Amino acid sequence: MIQQRNFVTFILLSLVTCGIYTFYFIYTTTRDINTMVGNDGRNTEPTTAILLSIVTCGFYTYYWYYDQGNRIKALADRNGIPCNENGTSYLMWVLLGTLICGIGSWIGIYLFIKNLNNLIAAYNSSNYGGYYPQNPSAPQA
Repeated sequence: MIQQRNFVTFILLSLVTCGIYTFYFIYTTTRDINTMVGNDGRNTEPTTAILLSIVTCGFYTYYWYYDQGNRIKALADRNGIPCNENGTSYLMWVLLGTLICGIGSWIGIYLFIKNLNNLIAAYNSSNYGGYYPQNPSAPQA
């Protein structure tokens, strides 16, 4: 089962860890998108995404939002899940958002997480029958 993301948690952990949490977010999100999409010929190794983000001083992260955003949009369209944004939308929010005190970047990330969570809910529903335990390791009644 794939866990949904929380935007507020993302912001708080990113701030508290001085951005290091963002690498964990990229790693787990890449892994989960690869799982949901299957082999679409564009799978990225999560470790590669992290290394490229570090080596390029974060510039690869912009491309990552664009690429993964397009994968989210394609998967949503194939499955009839509402998703108004694509990779270009996220990229524009994240890039141009830096010009307005970084607020636009948060909007882009919020939209990304919102659409990702919609896909995760549909994926979990189709694979786990709509059952969403709060703690998957807890004993079931």
